Amino acid sequence: MPELTVNELSTKEPITWCPGCTNFAILTATKQAIAELVNEKAVERKNIVQVTGIGCHAKIFDYLNINGFYSLHGRAIPIGVGLRIANPKLKPIVFAGDGDALAEGVSHYIYACRHNTDMTMVIHDNQVFALTTGQATPTTERGFKGKTTPQGNYENPINPLTLALSSGATFVARTYALDIQKTKEILKEAVKHEGASVVEVMQPCLTFHDTRDFIKQHLYWVEGNNKQSFEEAYKIAAEWDYSLDPKSKIAMGIFYQVKKPTFAEKLGIK
Repeated sequence: MPELTVNELSTKEPITWCPGCTNFAILTATKQAIAELVNEKAVERKNIVQVTGIGCHAKIFDYLNINGFYSLHGRAIPIGVGLRIANPKLKPIVFAGDGDALAEGVSHYIYACRHNTDMTMVIHDNQVFALTTGQATPTTERGFKGKTTPQGNYENPINPLTLALSSGATFVARTYALDIQKTKEILKEAVKHEGASVVEVMQPCLTFHDTRDFIKQHLYWVEGNNKQSFEEAYKIAAEWDYSLDPKSKIAMGIFYQVKKPTFAEKLGIK
């Protein structure tokens, strides 16, 4: 059979993200990752299924030519769990925003990690509710002034990766949307992993929370192989408190990867 091309994973739907939106980069990296996974025989195209919530992130559903389920706000993760249990051949890729996954959907996020459900959760983290034009989310830094916090956000942000680790996820990573090559590589490893994979993609919102310069100045890529050490992974993930402190260090890369029984295996489903 001829190799799957990136163009075959595109649709004819007009893209309505803001011009220059960092979601374009996530879409490109995702299409490249899927094409390579299929061509490398790591997974069949028909078995890859995308699930999205509601938000700017969720528009990827219209632009990615694979099987999918467009779900409710905060409910993408349990749909992915259901698909994986109902048909063990499927490889769900759940796309969710930081608000989608960590506000309305936080209990689902915790339990998908706790059960070690074999699926990939891609968290589009721009630290803002962008589709509803600029409210604070659980990862928004203290002091952020938005439509619901005109005097400044007074709450400390949630760290999605330490939450995933402490909840039981067996693959945990962070990447930067505008590094398409690194994002593609991490997505491929996440999909191939058997267990709960969490990939946080820092993707600044150019319209309501443009942190591109800050992230580029403070990110660094994790070197070496510390994937088996929970303690080291947690330390690296916790290093950044999601503030815009000029002393911040933002680690990127695969922090943790370990083999443990999946949810399906615990239930006796092959």
